[in-house]
Amino acid sequence: MTVWDRPEPPKGPAPLDRARIVEAAVGLADEGGLDAVTLRKVAARLGAGPMRLYGFISAKEDLFDLMVDRVYAEIVPAAPPGHWREALDGLARRTRGAALRHEWLADLLGGRPALGPNALAAGEAPLAALEGLADADTAWRAVQTVTAYTIGAIRREVAGLRAERATGLSEGDWQREQGPHLRRMLDSGRFPALARAVHEGRHGGAEESFAEGLEWVLDAVAARLGRAPA
Repeated sequence: MTVWDRPEPPKGPAPLDRARIVEAAVGLADEGGLDAVTLRKVAARLGAGPMRLYGFISAKEDLFDLMVDRVYAEIVPAAPPGHWREALDGLARRTRGAALRHEWLADLLGGRPALGPNALAAGEAPLAALEGLADADTAWRAVQTVTAYTIGAIRREVAGLRAERATGLSEGDWQREQGPHLRRMLDSGRFPALARAVHEGRHGGAEESFAEGLEWVLDAVAARLGRAPA
């Protein structure tokens, strides 16, 4: 039986329910990452005995599933998008925003399928916007392609944020520190294509890079939809 199908136990003497448990776990993860989330710590935050939590959640993996679905509530669109591009663009941008608010989400996205009600609602919106424009397989591939780009970009951005905190160096500080080595390597003539990219390329920030890459992916989806049977 999945965590979604398991009924909650009867109310005990102290108020406790699955929603409160999940909120406490999300708070711990926001503060210290997934390693900070244990059933014992969640119970302590709620002022309950650890054994009481097992009536609601049988394993930490179940708790992670519930936490992911709790964050997906921030990703579900407030209203059904009217155009497929708006739907996919919104899904990607809201997912990035949620991951920047809850960095631990980057560690869980792309693993086991998210099957909670909020995750399913987030996936329903772009598929519904694609109905009538392509067959079911093409629509599914379109959503999966944008999702794969989004997860990869999020993980790279979050990894950079974690590296900044770990080293105490901003991206600019790190680039200045590594600059002499990079210049020597590029000036050697061994990497001409890379040298052109570094010297002539436009290197924007994380948000600009994400938005531009997303536009490229959506343009590719548009081209594919143009060739797909209606």
